[in-house]
Amino acid sequence: MTLDNILEEINKAEKIVIITHENPDGDAIGSSLAMKLALNQLGKNADVIIPEFPKTFEFLPGINEVKKESNIEKYDLAIALDCASIKLLNGFTKYFDNATVKVAIDHHSSNTMFADYNYVDQDAPACAQLLLVVFSYFNINVTKDIGTCILAGIITDTGGFRYEGVTADTFRFVAELCEKGIKVTQVYSQVYASKTRAKFELHRIALNRLEFLEDGKIAFTYVTKADEEQVEAKNGDYDGIVENGRDVEGVEVSVFLRETDKGIKVSLRSKNYVNASEVAMMFGGGGHLRAAGCNIQGTIDQAKNQIINRVKCYLK
Repeated sequence: MTLDNILEEINKAEKIVIITHENPDGDAIGSSLAMKLALNQLGKNADVIIPEFPKTFEFLPGINEVKKESNIEKYDLAIALDCASIKLLNGFTKYFDNATVKVAIDHHSSNTMFADYNYVDQDAPACAQLLLVVFSYFNINVTKDIGTCILAGIITDTGGFRYEGVTADTFRFVAELCEKGIKVTQVYSQVYASKTRAKFELHRIALNRLEFLEDGKIAFTYVTKADEEQVEAKNGDYDGIVENGRDVEGVEVSVFLRETDKGIKVSLRSKNYVNASEVAMMFGGGGHLRAAGCNIQGTIDQAKNQIINRVKCYLK
């Protein structure tokens, strides 16, 4: 069984690295920190490498131990979490490529099975929820610190328990975390109920640009690098913008474009029937049924035309 293989490799490894996808969200960060804490119980010390992360998640246990990079060229074991493909590893694929053994634990339907050992369950609404299954198999004690990281991941990727991927197991797991003394309301508040002034201003810019296309079935907006510089935005201050459009009555797909040094980052959210992951995969991206993303080279207008034309093909 895959989990037996993974545990065997963990036990053999001396140098372990944990990595996740670029522009990490709460599930990616929470899962990475939870895995590090779990490995500590197995007598292992792992490096978590995340170059940048949103200020929102500075409250998570172990966040101060996260590294921007490492001087270790070759790890015995690399564990990729919440990442569908190797190209999405946050610019530090070298740690994964150079590792003796590679492991991937993920929940994306678009996962390419890029590791030596892949544990993927696309029915799990969050990688963090999947880790609870892994930790149980490994006889890991889910402490309050591990549980806090797990809960942050679940809350993030379920949209605060609003998305259709939420299962009965999700609530059972959360109930178990509550019994350990973890306050759901506190974690929820940290993840969703507070925002920096810069984040507020960036959201306001995007809302002012919001337009509705195809008889209101598509919501579209964008921000530029100049916008982010103007409000002194930090990593993650753009989170949640795409959901603003999706939540409008009559909208089936919300499209948010963000100008970056690597091109135009596209975020997609759908409401009822459009497969957002399928749309994103046409541009080399992927994700979930109702939440996905990709990158498109060119200008904002060029990316807008390409992605809107593709979304139109999926509308009823």
